[in-house]
Amino acid sequence: MTKPKVLYFSPEVILYPLLLVLAMWIVFWAEIRFSWDFTFLGIYPRKLSGIFGVLAGPFIHGSLKHLFNNSVPLFVLSSGLFYFYRNMRWKVLIYGLILSGLLTWLIGRPAIHIGASGVVYMLAAFLFFKGIFSKQYSLIAFSLVVVFLYGGLLWYVMPIDPRISWEGHLSGFLIGLILAAVFKELPVENAKYEWEKEDYKPEEDDFLKQFDENGNFIEKLPVEKVSDLQNNVEVIYTLKQNKDSDL
Repeated sequence: MTKPKVLYFSPEVILYPLLLVLAMWIVFWAEIRFSWDFTFLGIYPRKLSGIFGVLAGPFIHGSLKHLFNNSVPLFVLSSGLFYFYRNMRWKVLIYGLILSGLLTWLIGRPAIHIGASGVVYMLAAFLFFKGIFSKQYSLIAFSLVVVFLYGGLLWYVMPIDPRISWEGHLSGFLIGLILAAVFKELPVENAKYEWEKEDYKPEEDDFLKQFDENGNFIEKLPVEKVSDLQNNVEVIYTLKQNKDSDL
């Protein structure tokens, strides 16, 4: 039996995003604790040795500020993905991570690209455009929330800072847009009026009962006759003697 397409909260909505963010912090902690440097595992465009960074790059960050700036939006946006789009969440997350990384590998500058910002841009673009494409009030409202919180990210899909991987941002944004267009399935059912439902019966509609077969309004509905009361009514009187009165 399939579950109805309704929005409901479950612990996994925040559990999986939390584990994803925790994995990035564990990698960063291990680098500091054991003096390791995983930067070489990032994406190096158009080199076969650098393609492994498609999977590893999002978990590697160059500084605490870099890690924090990606952790908060990644948690918020992935939680939104898991809540509103639970029927396609893993496909969007996995395909989005891989495809945005591959596109960065194809178009990026000859430098090492690390960080989860590409995934963040992919999620932001997907959540915005999918909500608009769905034409559903709840999803459109969440799209506007995404714009309100992270609309400023759009500036960084352009080469305004040589220290920032704008190619990764642009790749994530484009992949998010493509995924929003490709996945046609809606996470929740559109609200239907009573007359749009399959089990709708016009003859039982209280509103339609106010009109005759020609569509004319009936000012007064016919009142059903009530069966007459039985004429044989038995009345029983009980007499009590007044002690104060004379007999």
